[in-house]
Amino acid sequence: MKKEIIFALLWLTAINTYAQKNPGYWQQHVNYKMDVFMDVSNYNYKGSQKLVYTNNSPDTLKRVFFHLYPNAFQPGSEMDARIQNIKDPDGRMVIKTKVDGNEIKTSRIKNLKPDEIGFLNVTDFKQDGKAASAKTVGTILEVTLAKPILPHKKTTFTLNFNGQVPVQIRRSGRNNAEGVELSMSQWYPKIAEFDFEGWHADPYIAREFHGVWGDFDVKITIDKNYILGGTGYLQNPNEIGYGYEDKGKKIKRPNTPTLTWHFKAPMVHDFTWAADKDYIHDIAQVPNGATIHFLYKNNPKIIENWKKLQPETVKVMQFYNDFVGKYPYKQYAVIQGGDGGMEYAMCTLILGEGKFDGLLGVTTHELGHSWFQHVLASNESKHGWMDEGFTSFIEDSALNMLAAKPVDNPFLPSYNSYINMANSGKEQPQSTHSDRFDENRVYSITSYSKGEVFLAQLGYLIGKSNLEKTLKKYFADFKFKHPTPNDIKRTAERVSGANLDWYLTDWTATTNTIDYGIKEVRDLNGSTSISLERIGRMPMPIDLTVTYIDGRTENFYIPLRLMSFTKENETPLVKRTTLPDWAWAYPTFEFEIPAAKNTIKKIEIDPTGFMADIKRENNIYELK
Repeated sequence: MKKEIIFALLWLTAINTYAQKNPGYWQQHVNYKMDVFMDVSNYNYKGSQKLVYTNNSPDTLKRVFFHLYPNAFQPGSEMDARIQNIKDPDGRMVIKTKVDGNEIKTSRIKNLKPDEIGFLNVTDFKQDGKAASAKTVGTILEVTLAKPILPHKKTTFTLNFNGQVPVQIRRSGRNNAEGVELSMSQWYPKIAEFDFEGWHADPYIAREFHGVWGDFDVKITIDKNYILGGTGYLQNPNEIGYGYEDKGKKIKRPNTPTLTWHFKAPMVHDFTWAADKDYIHDIAQVPNGATIHFLYKNNPKIIENWKKLQPETVKVMQFYNDFVGKYPYKQYAVIQGGDGGMEYAMCTLILGEGKFDGLLGVTTHELGHSWFQHVLASNESKHGWMDEGFTSFIEDSALNMLAAKPVDNPFLPSYNSYINMANSGKEQPQSTHSDRFDENRVYSITSYSKGEVFLAQLGYLIGKSNLEKTLKKYFADFKFKHPTPNDIKRTAERVSGANLDWYLTDWTATTNTIDYGIKEVRDLNGSTSISLERIGRMPMPIDLTVTYIDGRTENFYIPLRLMSFTKENETPLVKRTTLPDWAWAYPTFEFEIPAAKNTIKKIEIDPTGFMADIKRENNIYELK
């Protein structure tokens, strides 16, 4: 408890310091207390919730909204409709059949029976002891308050709820393909986020989440044979056992058919758990850091991989601590469950079978979300690229660190994925709401690959050293503050001194592309004129390398006038010449080098591949 109090005080100190520097900043706060009983015979659960809500906004609130995520897993829901109407439905959410030689994809939700659906019902909703009007609309509970919540005031909501865990289709559910019995994510009535943009009460159609930070005090009563893992610190480990007990302590488990697991989680915006009778529970310690719990099925085919995973996960967390900033909680859990890989507060649920490289990759990715989604916590519904893309960036950086043969550009697959999408004509701006993409594939590439390239290419713009400083400062300045796209841009500007508004606008709010080419190379009686052209709408500074027939190389750098910035030379052993800047309005740029054309073997724009030029074939001139 003492450590949790210290953590909360540190968090509040950080928020207050930030608020003093930014007097217009505010965010809401919640304290959840829940008592839950899970009936494993029919996968129904019931519980009570007490929620203390602090309105730190300047607004008077007359209504509030709660998410009821399990209601998505019902025939006719918005999620069901989306599966049936999107061009490329998620393969995990459909049944594939052949009709007259054609593949037909049918929504798995569409055919769920009453005992297979998910639902979450709320009853007896009260505000400070007085009844409030609550109406369920799909996956949202709309509550008209008994009395308005004035700015900077608190109120207490109490309610009862009952739910059913759906068969495993997406993220939450029961009895998944690998035999895990309960994956309890997005399972309780969760108050929606209200911020400077207003309410974020998005319906749940299988995308990501946005939540309010607060403290959770959760008691889960379940059959005593089940082993649990997830968010929060177990408060009664010596009554529970299963590897949680204090070293050397005797387990004092009550002689009852059920056990009550008591968890507390300080300053998180979600609470998730998983349960199974056959979990193995291992623990690894990060030096001077968190304890990592591993819960996975007692399946002889996977045990070796899960044992091998543990020291590698420790290395990855150490890398993230150094590369981004210290993980602020004292615990993390890697749990076999769910339907792929999904990040939650202080834990992840992942599939646990398959090859080791896949297991390590998904763990590395989901762990990375703890920094970007669960500590920084940008609005994933609106800016999924800030979480998925940035997480992919540090994931590939970490895996490259672990690799036997590290590469110079570990982000190249994401560059190629983005470039293929940009050339396909299907791209939509990154500013598109995640629910509004025409295709799942376009959403994924836009969020993961193009989001990763945003950071990798930022290093091309301001230099690798400045990029690394930007990541650290971004995390330090905005942890627990829900940053927006402007915040990462302004952080990079503060670190580097460059002007970057053009980059944020073109890359995230448009589908403008980068395409530069070598237009002409002319001999000038002993010297050579090189003419470049900007073909795409999006401007960039240019790194260019000339390779001579005798093996010498020479670098040239053309600053972008919009940036008012000159990048440091990152290859000091190779001569670099900084040329006059290139303004966007001029479609061509010409310069001269004091060497005869016939002494040149190759001229290449961006030989490192860190600029996302969509047609690289015109970036190279070679002596024929």
